[in-house]
Amino acid sequence: MTRYAYIGLFLIGLGAIVYVLMSAATGKPPGNPLERFATGQLEKLDFGSAGQPIPAGTFTDTDNSLQSLEIFKGKTILVNYWATWCPPCEKEMPSLGALQTARAGDTFEIVALSVDTVEDVDYAKRRLTELGASNIPFRHAPMDSGDIIYGAGVRGFPTTILYGPDGLEIARLAGEADWASAEAVQFIDAAIRAAR
Repeated sequence: MTRYAYIGLFLIGLGAIVYVLMSAATGKPPGNPLERFATGQLEKLDFGSAGQPIPAGTFTDTDNSLQSLEIFKGKTILVNYWATWCPPCEKEMPSLGALQTARAGDTFEIVALSVDTVEDVDYAKRRLTELGASNIPFRHAPMDSGDIIYGAGVRGFPTTILYGPDGLEIARLAGEADWASAEAVQFIDAAIRAAR
């Protein structure tokens, strides 16, 4: 090999190392086409758990039946864990309602899971309406049962996790966001398109 071939191989290797290190530092797997949407309101998007399946566990659905997130397979879903005692949860709820109005349908739905106590269910239902999100069905996953919450790796509230129609996690965001922002809508639209 010539000297230039060695230099070329060295530069290619160095570039690969830099790429891997940068991917590890940002918490985003290399090559995830949706990571470019982690800007503005979604700067904190975390792709580190991408590929994890929908958590086992149940929640109380709108008809008071116990369900699992498996019932949503076939749709892209944005699962939001929230509570009435969580000011950031309440702050972002109107934007989730706006996103539900703009995008819900056959391919996308917001699943808001209240983690309030059983005693506070009626209050949580009322708050969902008062917060401008009456178009999001009320679903309840109390923290004291917690199987679905802990199965999803939720460590604080609000936590919002996007799952593809295959039931695998795409990304998550810990903390509040404006889900009606241009960045959020572009991210959701791109995720829905990628799932087709």
